[in-house]
Amino acid sequence: MKIEDATLLVIEDDAVMRMYVVNLLRRLGVTQVCEAADGNTGLTMVENFRPDIVLSDIHMAPMNGLECVKCLRQHRMIELRKTPVLIMSADSGTDMLNEAMPLGIAGYIVKPPNVLAMK
Repeated sequence: MKIEDATLLVIEDDAVMRMYVVNLLRRLGVTQVCEAADGNTGLTMVENFRPDIVLSDIHMAPMNGLECVKCLRQHRMIELRKTPVLIMSADSGTDMLNEAMPLGIAGYIVKPPNVLAMK
């Protein structure tokens, strides 16, 4: 699948960073982007929007990104459990990555994402 054909969900509590990521995706040719400001809303959006890929921040409240991934992996709708999730965080330490990897994440992006690195 080409990135241009994918549907993406961006879960990010910081409105400026969320807008930055959405605009970056649109510059890459993605036209189907949905947004959520927290993990709870993100899970609802996964059910309704059925994205091909989820990009989620880690540090959010009331549900953080890792909790969101855990809930997604145990979702009542079996077809949603394998939804690829890319975690985004300004925290580039290995502790956070070591906590995220066992959840079956598809990747880890250090914020802010760089469009040149994504091509």
